[in-house]
Amino acid sequence: MTTRKIIKTDKAPEPVGPYNQAIAATGQMIFVSGQIAIDTRINQIVYTEDVSKQTEQVMANLEAILTEAGATWSNVVKTTVFLKDMNDFATVNAIYGKYFDPENAPARACVEVARLPKDVLVEIDCIAVR
Repeated sequence: MTTRKIIKTDKAPEPVGPYNQAIAATGQMIFVSGQIAIDTRINQIVYTEDVSKQTEQVMANLEAILTEAGATWSNVVKTTVFLKDMNDFATVNAIYGKYFDPENAPARACVEVARLPKDVLVEIDCIAVR
């Protein structure tokens, strides 16, 4: 029987729809919802024209949720990166890469999309295993 635990922290943005920040399943798998560049101190999107700074905020939000779930970046096994503009790939990739050991980096998909929530430039989700 699968157990399910909702992961919630005030150090990452509240969901903007009918979903949770993350779900831990069977105590080992953590499914983290896509995070965007919301700064919880002001509860607003930050750096609306700067994909680099938005990516840093997204990674900080993901890290806060992983920490609350008892995980670290080394527990992440899969990510998906959503970009408003694939021309930002190298910039986002350089920042993203700072969070993972290249030898043990997770599997990843990266796609360009027509539009993201709140008109942000980047959104990233992940799956981790404890």
